[in-house]
Amino acid sequence: MKNVKRFLFLFSGFLLSTAVISCVEDPPSSKIFFGGQIVNPSSDYVTLYKDNKTIDSLNLNLNYRFFKYYDSLESGIYKVEHIPEYKSVFLEKGDSIWVRINASSFDESIVYSGRGAAKNNFMMDLLLRFEEENSFLSSKYASDGPTFAKIIDSLLLEKKNKWIQMDSINQLSPIAQKITQAAYIYPYATRKERYALLRGTYWNKKQDSLYFDFRKYLSQSETDLAFFDPYINYLLNFLSEKALDSGQNYFVNRQNVDFNIKRLQLIDSHIKGNVLKNNLARALAVEELMKVENHEKHDKFLRQYIVVNNSKSYLTEVLNLHNDIENMSEGQKLPELKLQNHQLEIVSTGDLIKQPTVFYFWSQTQMSHYRNTIRKVKTLEKQFPEYEFKGICLQPFNEIVFQFHRMLRIAPESQLAFTDFDRDSKKWVISLLNRAIVVDKNATIIEGFGNFSAPDFVDSIKKN
Repeated sequence: MKNVKRFLFLFSGFLLSTAVISCVEDPPSSKIFFGGQIVNPSSDYVTLYKDNKTIDSLNLNLNYRFFKYYDSLESGIYKVEHIPEYKSVFLEKGDSIWVRINASSFDESIVYSGRGAAKNNFMMDLLLRFEEENSFLSSKYASDGPTFAKIIDSLLLEKKNKWIQMDSINQLSPIAQKITQAAYIYPYATRKERYALLRGTYWNKKQDSLYFDFRKYLSQSETDLAFFDPYINYLLNFLSEKALDSGQNYFVNRQNVDFNIKRLQLIDSHIKGNVLKNNLARALAVEELMKVENHEKHDKFLRQYIVVNNSKSYLTEVLNLHNDIENMSEGQKLPELKLQNHQLEIVSTGDLIKQPTVFYFWSQTQMSHYRNTIRKVKTLEKQFPEYEFKGICLQPFNEIVFQFHRMLRIAPESQLAFTDFDRDSKKWVISLLNRAIVVDKNATIIEGFGNFSAPDFVDSIKKN
């Protein structure tokens, strides 16, 4: 079904981009043209990032399109964000790329056209294929090591052959070859590392040597891939396997601060290049700090992080996250936000809270999740009538949202929206849609990091 959807998006995206790009001359070899259209947009702009830094914010026009010529962009991996979703895109000088995205089905809908499209469509097709393979591979983790490795190698060979065909048609540049190859090599290397984490606890040295033979073909110092998700995911799993001692259970140990301190030490000793080392340490720090149950031990973790990291901006970001988590702890006053109400007015959370309140979260890009959340809200409202339940949308409201509220008979006054996702989500440390915050009538936090979809979430409400 996904392949059928993708064909339809590809066909319609091709017609649209042909009409637009035909009106635009191919950029000189030193320039890049990047544009696109967002169907069912959840905000009125698109943000372009490189190396975790904002490059540009592009407003959508009346047809929900955006486009721009860039004179001085470097070739490399960028991220395109339409709140709250993002995807990597590879841009190099001379590219003239048009992307079409349906925000309601983000990953499945992304299609590129124009000069430079083939490499990006190849990587998007890989992502969708990996999703389809996940259920198949999950049933193979019971296999022995050599059998599992053969399954992975077979899938890897299939993708390699597709890559060879794509490269022969498009004659990719050396950097484009490197990145598109990494897009299929490292996800499968990650799967091998994950298998070893789960099943290789008691392997002997000979078994280790045979199974991990693939590592000698990979590198731990690819600066060109320092911000490429498949590569970072691989290295984080590689470091986890290295940090796990024989006989240790991965799922137990990954929750421990000392295990993640050991991973930081391995970054320092195994990873070459400050750019890659800093980004890995940052990713690991965010992962560990979000384990809020370890918050009281995180000073020890941060002392080791300071030794490994030499980026001032990352240090500031990590310390700010640590402080924001502290501010969302039980017993603290809920940090005040300015939110949008159903009348498109800006209201303060301090003025909203008059009785015990539960805040839950939703996104215009995940409406099926919102439906399920509303069902649970209606049940909890009957169970806890002394509470108010306030939904917070990650994006500012629009007419589509109001139509949805009318259709599902959702009381509009119970719904609010962020006005600045980046600022607001950091202040309340929102990283998952299932997050919930419980406060008493004085806006004192009862539960700052609840899981709204968890069966035991009611216990957080009962604490009041």
